[in-house]
Amino acid sequence: MKRILPNFLPLLLVLPCLTPASPRLWAAEGESLRREAAEALQKAVAFFTDEVSTEGGYLWQYSEDLALREGEGRASATRVWVQPPGTPSVGEALLDAYSGTNDQRYLDAARKTGMCLVRGQLVSGGWGYSIEFDPKVRTRHAYRAEVGEGETPRGSNVTTLDDDTTQAALRFLMKLDRTLGFSDATIHAAVVYALDRLLEAQYPNGAWPQRFSEPPDPEKFPAKKASYPDSWSREHPRMAYGSFYTLNDNTLADMIDTMLLAGAIYGEARYREAAIRGGEFIVLAQMPDPQPAWAQQYDHDMHPAWARRFEPPAITGGESHGAMRALMAVYRATGDRRFLEPIPRAVEYLRKSLLPDGRLARFYELKTNKPLYFTKDYQLTYDDSDMPTHYAFIVGSGLDTLERQYKQLAALGADDLAKLREKAALRHGIASARPAAGPTKAQAQAAREAIAAMDDRGRWVERGSLRYIDAENVNRVIRTTTFNRRVQALAAYLAACGG
Repeated sequence: MKRILPNFLPLLLVLPCLTPASPRLWAAEGESLRREAAEALQKAVAFFTDEVSTEGGYLWQYSEDLALREGEGRASATRVWVQPPGTPSVGEALLDAYSGTNDQRYLDAARKTGMCLVRGQLVSGGWGYSIEFDPKVRTRHAYRAEVGEGETPRGSNVTTLDDDTTQAALRFLMKLDRTLGFSDATIHAAVVYALDRLLEAQYPNGAWPQRFSEPPDPEKFPAKKASYPDSWSREHPRMAYGSFYTLNDNTLADMIDTMLLAGAIYGEARYREAAIRGGEFIVLAQMPDPQPAWAQQYDHDMHPAWARRFEPPAITGGESHGAMRALMAVYRATGDRRFLEPIPRAVEYLRKSLLPDGRLARFYELKTNKPLYFTKDYQLTYDDSDMPTHYAFIVGSGLDTLERQYKQLAALGADDLAKLREKAALRHGIASARPAAGPTKAQAQAAREAIAAMDDRGRWVERGSLRYIDAENVNRVIRTTTFNRRVQALAAYLAACGG
C-alpha cells in the first residue's frame, strides 16, 4: 500500500496548568468546574456515541426521542450525513475532546467516526452528501470498501465538492490520521486515495468542478482568463453544470484550505502546489472591468454561467468574499504578492455596488451591474419584492473586515508571515502545543453554560422543530451543531486547564 511519510509527529500532550496567581487562571472554584466539565464531556460523548450514532456517523437534527431524524432532508435510521454539520463535524469535535483531555475514549469514538466515512468513500475518491448502511440500499452506491480491485463500479459514484462535503470529510480524516500517528492503515489508505483522486480532478487552470466521477481530459480545458459572454439567456437552459469551474458555496476556497492542510500534515509539495494553482485560478477568474469581482461558476470558456434555476450568470456579492479570503490564505502560505493584487479592485467595485441598506445583492447583472433577483415562481427580475425564502438573494457585506485583513497582510514582512504560519500550525495541532496558560473567563463561562444546559442523560435538548419533517408534536430537538459547539467549548476549557 502506498503511504505518505508524515511531516510532523502527532500532537504533543497538553501540559498541566501553570499555577502562578493570575486573574486568568482558575483557582479554588476552578477545580470544581474542571471536574464538572470533565464529567459533562464524558456524558455528552457517551450519549451521542451510544444512542445517537449510526455506525459511527451522524445527521443534523433529531427529535428528542430520536425517532425522527434528518440531514438536508428526511433520513432513516440507517443513513448518516457527510455534509457539515454532520459526521465529519462531529468527528472534529471528538478529536478536540481527545486533544483537550488525552482520554482514549474520545479517540476511539473519533476512530469509529473515521471508519464510518471510510465505508462511505466512493470509488471516484470522495463522498456524496450522505452514506447509506442498509445493505439493500448500499448496492445503489459505488462504495470503495465494497468494490474489488479491477471491478467496474456500479451505482452512484459522484464525488461532491459542494457545501464542503468531501473537503470536510477529508480534513477530519487527515487530522485523525495524524493523531493516530499515521498507524491505522485503513484510515491512511482512504486519505491517500482521496487526495490522489482530487489532484486528478483538478483542471489545468487550477479550478475544481462542483462534482465529478472521473478526472477531466486536460487537453480539453486550456487555461484562459475570465471574460464576459457576447450574450446570455435569461431563461434557465436546463443543462448539466456539475463540471463547471465552481466557486459557488465556497467550493474552491474549501479545496484550497484542504490542500494546504494536506501539505502541512504530510509534507508533500504536490498538495501545496495544488492549493497554489487554486489561487492562480481565482486570479484568472477575476472579471475584467467594469465588474472586477467573481462569478459563482464559469463554463469551460471562462464565462459566468447558469447553475440552478435561481443561479444565473452574474457577478456575485457573496462568493466574491470567499474568493478574496482564499487569496489571502494562499498569500499567507506563500508570501507571493500576486495573490493580493486582485483584492483592492474587487473591494472598491463591491463598495460601489452596495445596496441602500449597506448589504450586497447575491447577483449583479453582467456589465450593467443591476441587482438581479427571482420571484417565487423563479422568474428573473430586478425587483426584490417577491423573492423565495430558501436562498439568500441579499447577503451581508464583510468588506470592512476583508479590507482590514488585506491591509494588515500587505504590511507584513517575511518574518511576520512566518509567525502567522506557525500560529496556523498550532491551531491545527500540526506543531507542538505550548504549556497551558490557564482558561480565560470566556472559556470558563462557555463551559458553565454547556454544563447548565445539559440534562441528566448527557443531552442538550432545545426548543425547535424539524425542518424537513412535518411533525406537529415535535417541539424539542437535539441538534448536532449544538453538540459540536458545546463539546468543543468543554474541550477547550479542559485543555486550558491542562487536560
